[in-house]
Amino acid sequence: MKLLSLRGPFFRSAGVRLAVLYGLLFALSSYALVFFLWWATTGLLDQQVEAAIRADGQALVERWDAGGLPPLMFTIGERMAEDVDDDAIYTLNAQDGRRFAGNLDRWPANVAQAGVFYELPVMRDGVRSLATVYAIDLQGGLRLLVGRDVKGRAQFKHLLPGTLLYATIVVAALALIGSLVMRSLFQRMVSDVSSTAAAIARGELGRRVRRSGRGDEFDAMAEAINNMLDRIGRLMDGVRQVSNAIAHDLRTPITRARARLEDAASHAGTEPELRAAVDRAVADLDAVTAVFQALLRIAEIEAGSRRSAFAEIDLGPLLADLAELYAASAEDQGLVLTLQVPDTLPAYGDRDLLQQAIANLLDNAIKFSPAGGRIALSADAADRQVRISVTDQGPGIPEADRVRATERFFRGEQARHTPGSGLGLALVQAVATLHEGALLLEDAQPGLRATIMLRSVPPANMNAASSTPHDAAIAALPEPLPI
Repeated sequence: MKLLSLRGPFFRSAGVRLAVLYGLLFALSSYALVFFLWWATTGLLDQQVEAAIRADGQALVERWDAGGLPPLMFTIGERMAEDVDDDAIYTLNAQDGRRFAGNLDRWPANVAQAGVFYELPVMRDGVRSLATVYAIDLQGGLRLLVGRDVKGRAQFKHLLPGTLLYATIVVAALALIGSLVMRSLFQRMVSDVSSTAAAIARGELGRRVRRSGRGDEFDAMAEAINNMLDRIGRLMDGVRQVSNAIAHDLRTPITRARARLEDAASHAGTEPELRAAVDRAVADLDAVTAVFQALLRIAEIEAGSRRSAFAEIDLGPLLADLAELYAASAEDQGLVLTLQVPDTLPAYGDRDLLQQAIANLLDNAIKFSPAGGRIALSADAADRQVRISVTDQGPGIPEADRVRATERFFRGEQARHTPGSGLGLALVQAVATLHEGALLLEDAQPGLRATIMLRSVPPANMNAASSTPHDAAIAALPEPLPI
């Protein structure tokens, strides 16, 4: 009894509930089908009986009209003799109750109106039965009753309730068996998911849901769960790497600032010496603050909170302003910055974020290019995409490091001895992803070609107010993040 309790584990099983629901639906549909068949069959039988009675009665009336009483009595007797099914009912009576022919013991008391079908119990040859009868008034005060014995049809009608009762018992038994089977199947299918989730909760992050190989919905669910677990694992690894990188990269400037302040407190003899030590310490702490600001900016971009600022923009003037701004920095380093951009370059996105991403790429190219080198800023549009490329002639990024180049705080061998925190390309990647685009890093032989791919818009839909004047672009230009 405990197993069948509505609050017991049996009915808490999803497989049991599904099987019971299926059993109920199957039972209701079966009952509806049986009832319809019963209703249609009994209705057809009623129509056939009434049609046969009408035809028989009409034939007897014609016989009366043609020859009178003797031929009619002869015909009734003849038809009773030829009644193979023994279901024909006839009686020919006078108004005073005298019977001239037929097989009923007496005229039914309930039959008072002619031309109407009655279904009522009758006595036929001393046997009680159920009949459908039809009365006809004849000339001379005679009354003719024609009918059919419908006892078998009545038994068929009463057979349905008993059949439905037995069907209910069978369906309930099948539903119970199906519940047990479905519960077993569900437990087998879901147990692996449950055990995997429990193992991961215990810290076994390498566990994955097994696939049956049948390619069904459960395999699709297992694949989705495994992909989710893989992504969670990668994110956790990234969090650990970022935490380690933050601890490593911030320890040096904080330690340096502390050492300078301690040295100044112990050895500074004049106010200018003390002020210089404090200024150097503040510069080191500003670098720490810049790292945290960069991390917060990347997190904000990856969260998608800047999508509300998306609009149709023209990147042509924006790239020209950036090239003019960074040409002076490139010239100070003995470099030449070239620009190859169409006058009109429609795109869709956040103008400030795209400006900062391209500024980071230009700053990176200037930082790593040797004296006398060339830096190229180019852009084009094709197939509803915009490609913005920054190409330098520096050492580039080895192919093995390009996969990790956009990770936070990752720095290759060529960048270990240059200023920076390893967040610049991470921000560019976040901006490209926010715009449903991509950042491609390719070997320029020599140097590196960094390409941002964005979605473009037709020039006819371009917002003319999206471009800003040259001075406003220079004033709004954010400081690039060092790589």
